[in-house]
Amino acid sequence: MFLAIDIGNTHITVGVFTGETLGPRWRMETARGRTGDEYGLQLLGFFQHGSISRDDIAAVAIASVVPPLTGVFLHICRDYLHQEPLVVDAGVKTGVPIRYDDPRQVGADRVVDAAAARSLYGCPACIVDFGTATTFDAVSAAGEYLGGAIAPGIEIAADALFQRAAKLPRVDLVPPPAAIGRNTPNAIQSGLLYGYAGLVEGMVERFGAELGPEMQVIGTGGLAETVARETSVIQVVAPWLTLEGLRIVWALNS
Repeated sequence: MFLAIDIGNTHITVGVFTGETLGPRWRMETARGRTGDEYGLQLLGFFQHGSISRDDIAAVAIASVVPPLTGVFLHICRDYLHQEPLVVDAGVKTGVPIRYDDPRQVGADRVVDAAAARSLYGCPACIVDFGTATTFDAVSAAGEYLGGAIAPGIEIAADALFQRAAKLPRVDLVPPPAAIGRNTPNAIQSGLLYGYAGLVEGMVERFGAELGPEMQVIGTGGLAETVARETSVIQVVAPWLTLEGLRIVWALNS
């Protein structure tokens, strides 16, 4: 079995593959103050829940945008799983040429997503990742990572409203009855959900003007399905795209 670990700013996502098939997957909170032992025991708890033995894990790959936790998970892989993981960084083969001005500035998750999009869905592609930030990544028809755009994530926007506006409550990110909210919670839901759907539509249109009419639009991240239901421009919803990309990148380097 192969274990993929995606360390993001808000959540850490792990998934177990048997061959090319993604099986059990889990999310846990990104907490920089937690120790490797705490994360390691939680990971073993996930394995127990999924009827997986640590001895079943034959390889591990990690994509991380949280440098302090990269070392923590190296410790977990070595001490708990007895595996030396592949950490996606500048020296790893991904199959994706990077055309960014400074390739070192591109997060590992964005490169891994591009590798998955190229392999699974074809290019050119626009990848919309609904994570801590809402990111738009452009992959050329030749499979090159060109760059993209970064906007605040939906949950960041919701938290900012709650923290900075004294009378605005926290709300669930679900569709309101109508775009015109008749009460404050519904008005916030409309602004967040339909507002971000409009953001996606506008950015996809602009990316399409540069990448061409054959561009695939792939949505990923925890809120991809929620936003995709409110717009027709997202053609593929792949919540676990980064895990799939880690499997693909590991295969290129094994």
